[in-house]
Amino acid sequence: MFDADVPVADAAMPGRAAAANAPFHHLHALPRALWQAALVCSSGATDRRLPDLSCWQRALQAGRLPDAGRDWGDPDACAALRGAITDLDLCALTQGSAAMARQVLGVMLWHLDRLVDRPAAQSRDAAIDHMVQAFRAEWATQRQDWEQVLALFKSLGDLAHLNWDTLQGRLDSRGWREAQRIGAVLDTVPELARFIDAVGRAHRRDDLPPAADPRPRIDAARQPVAVAITTELLDQPSEVRGVKRSGQLARMLASEAAMVRHPVLARLWRARFAEQQLLTYEDAALATQWRLQADTRTPAPVAMPQAPVGQGPMLVCLDTSGSMRGAPENVAKACVLQALRTAHASGRACRLLAFGGSGELLEQELALTPQGLDTLLALMDQSFDGGTDVQTPLERAIARVQEEAFALADILIVSDGEFGVTPATLDALRRSKKTLGLRVHGILIGDRETIGLLEVCDQIHWVRAWRRYATAADQAYADGFSPVHSRSLTAMYFPNAIRREPGPPTAQD
Repeated sequence: MFDADVPVADAAMPGRAAAANAPFHHLHALPRALWQAALVCSSGATDRRLPDLSCWQRALQAGRLPDAGRDWGDPDACAALRGAITDLDLCALTQGSAAMARQVLGVMLWHLDRLVDRPAAQSRDAAIDHMVQAFRAEWATQRQDWEQVLALFKSLGDLAHLNWDTLQGRLDSRGWREAQRIGAVLDTVPELARFIDAVGRAHRRDDLPPAADPRPRIDAARQPVAVAITTELLDQPSEVRGVKRSGQLARMLASEAAMVRHPVLARLWRARFAEQQLLTYEDAALATQWRLQADTRTPAPVAMPQAPVGQGPMLVCLDTSGSMRGAPENVAKACVLQALRTAHASGRACRLLAFGGSGELLEQELALTPQGLDTLLALMDQSFDGGTDVQTPLERAIARVQEEAFALADILIVSDGEFGVTPATLDALRRSKKTLGLRVHGILIGDRETIGLLEVCDQIHWVRAWRRYATAADQAYADGFSPVHSRSLTAMYFPNAIRREPGPPTAQD
């Protein structure tokens, strides 16, 4: 354990160099973002302030305040700020977060530096009281905003590395307000979150089923249990199972490789390679996943999951066509937000493939990073419109699965199901399912299942009550919306089935 009250100098700086640069060598223990504020602050003495700041940084990250003796050379002002930090319970926010600790120290330095500018008629004690009140008011607002971030994303994650001014600018955007509204929608659909949590097929860390709770099962038929499902991943790095004939040079036996440089046997080697008849090692990896299924056995202990069921990367194909506008759009955005939460909670990669009409494909990473947050807020602020071309995102997702980083990825399609897939793309998808163990999950936001969705997806979660998530603006749009350009489907698909009375030609003629 470290001693948070002992200043730490730069380990790379020799003792003689540290002595020559004293007290400024203590800056090496501080984040660079605090250097300027720490140097120009007019409160206290520099030789006391710099070493004490590093102790404050580590203590705040540990979730506590340092010793009262670490007062920066200004005991009265520092003691007053300690009381404000305790009353606001800021140590709970700074625990485990270097960025939050840095933010608290930066605000402290800024307010302490204002003491030197107090009016001549104002006493220093009165100036300190005024400074503490300003500090309290500022952090009351900032704490509320941070709690909003925690409520929406369930965890700060890498957002803690953002500067507060940068994050605050995002919190004031329209996209952030939309994200909060979508988060409220997601809280009303717990079954949707459970379905997305089950997406993925990588190994569990312990390859063991969830631990059991000794409480008796009340209704065994309604309680889910974890069932192990093993998927064989052919030609993936693993233990050798035997020898087979193929054309894979990376797994070629040494006896075959010896023929390559032989003056006569080289021709035999080339013939075997052309016919895919080289002797190669046969190996296959086994991926074990756990899937929740209904238990119809006699009463038994209730399974208590210790980790998300799904593991591995996710490729989220989001339908942004015009037919998704309105209430389906709200549910679709909630799916993206939950995918981000799930991926971050389990440390998985997640990529968004938002598709519309032909040539309209936007691929971006979903993560709790500054770039990922910008992607999410831009999506939340977007209105869906356009056509539906699912070919491009599926082909892109299949190509992604061939990469090492997404070798164990699953595809999640969020759509109203109004699309079709060409036979070539469907064959490529089936080959990936057979050889790589790929699975495709679908979230249907609509009134009926379609052949295209049933052909592509291995399992489908149907959101039938999507209309309840419409806003007033969505309802006004839906009143005048028709999913097709002609309200007469019979006239469009069977042009000679309806006879008209003679009259002037119409626009449809």
